[in-house]
Amino acid sequence: MLSHPVWIVGAGPGAPDLLTLRAARLIEQAEVLVWTDSLVNPQIAALAPAACERIRTSTLTLEEVMDLVIARARAGRRVVRLHDGDPCLYGALAEQVCRLADAELAVEVVPGLSAYQAAAAALNQEFTIPGVVQTIVLSRAGGRTGVPEREALGRLAALQASLCLYLSARHIEEVQAELLQHYPRDTPVAIGYRLSWPDQWLAVVPLDQMAATSRERGLIRTTLYVVSPALAASADQRSKLYSASHSHLFRGGA
Repeated sequence: MLSHPVWIVGAGPGAPDLLTLRAARLIEQAEVLVWTDSLVNPQIAALAPAACERIRTSTLTLEEVMDLVIARARAGRRVVRLHDGDPCLYGALAEQVCRLADAELAVEVVPGLSAYQAAAAALNQEFTIPGVVQTIVLSRAGGRTGVPEREALGRLAALQASLCLYLSARHIEEVQAELLQHYPRDTPVAIGYRLSWPDQWLAVVPLDQMAATSRERGLIRTTLYVVSPALAASADQRSKLYSASHSHLFRGGA
């Protein structure tokens, strides 16, 4: 093994100050930055040193990207592969790790904040409200690449959990029709475009207006949908953990 691993780093949803400290440090020390320029904020790529080689990946296949990463890493250079969001979500992480392992290169993955977390923060909202919803589902519409039948949107929607849908704006009419089979029409849906970027757009609409709003805004990419009863929860619905009547290991109850 060479002295440096290849770092696969999550850039978060967009804002440079939402990088983790570890991610920022690695970018600042990179000798080669292989970055998803179609999705990652250029201000984040600009954190790399002036002498750093910057390789944009928007026009490359995975094979071309990995050939570049492997060649630079074998030359002993500090290579950072920079992904939008968190690498473990829709980031082709498995393929990259396998190819690097086949090349006998060590890998270190650095997590990043995901868009659903940025949405919750921007809304000042919790997606798990006691007595209302305690489950968050991260998924996507089937689209061109499909999903396993056991994970069909109808099966997930039947839970009536907080459902966070990535990569689904191009199929929003079909998505809305399926969701209406399981959630009430007035279920709140948060629609977030380019969350945490300077041109962020975020709104909460009823489920039956989800598709129309998306069409009006011309949303086809970098859009997250959060369908959740939590967005309509009452302030009276609170956690038992901090209730005076609830005892636990560190505090007695009433």
